[in-house]
Amino acid sequence: MSTTLLVVQHVDHEGPDLIADLARERQMQIDVRRPSLGDPFPDPDGCRNTIALVLGGPMSVNDRLQPGMDWLQRELDWLTSWHQQQKPVLGICLGAQLLTMAAGGSVEQLLVGHPAHPLKEVGFGAIHWVVDPSEEPLLQGLHPSETVLHWHGDRIRLPSEATLLGSSLHCKEQVFRVKRHAIGLQCHLEVSGSSLENWIRADRSYVVNAMGADGPEQLQNDWKRQSAALRRSGRMLFSNALTQLLAEL
Repeated sequence: MSTTLLVVQHVDHEGPDLIADLARERQMQIDVRRPSLGDPFPDPDGCRNTIALVLGGPMSVNDRLQPGMDWLQRELDWLTSWHQQQKPVLGICLGAQLLTMAAGGSVEQLLVGHPAHPLKEVGFGAIHWVVDPSEEPLLQGLHPSETVLHWHGDRIRLPSEATLLGSSLHCKEQVFRVKRHAIGLQCHLEVSGSSLENWIRADRSYVVNAMGADGPEQLQNDWKRQSAALRRSGRMLFSNALTQLLAEL
């Protein structure tokens, strides 16, 4: 029986990229839903052989109570039901924040320093694993530290049942899992070069605010230097993730 990757996409320029490529290599079907455009969610009770992939977006999960954002609350309600039935899910950035809240955690503004001040963590930077990669199936084949793309201004507070796997200098909660059926990444390893160009165009002011006037050019130059290594580690991590989540079906 065929399996499906149910992609929950929030904006045009943030797609599944590498994860969709890996899913197609496994002959999985791709089903894209756009909740902000009114697309319905499948009933978790009747959904079989499906892995949910919840992507990122410029909005915060805490925006769900703002006018015009009721679709985000509906998404959280759906994901909570999905998680409670222990159906497999992979959350990226906003998706990881939604997964955290569905599992009983919370999301708050990322603050650093003393006195504390807000930080937008944007750009290519390291994360380090807080567990031994050789002892964690999700991290098999990865180095003790990997470079990822950061693009966020919020911080996840994990629920008690979650296991923290990776952290960055400024944000502790970067990679985690909840039991075996749910995986979250605050950071990005799925993005392609063409998508990154679209991200920069769509969120240029956000990048400049976080990195300075030369931020967009710096991102492009860093991608040129590091894209091969980023794609290697992304393929490794997401291949491991799909293997783990497919075993939960």
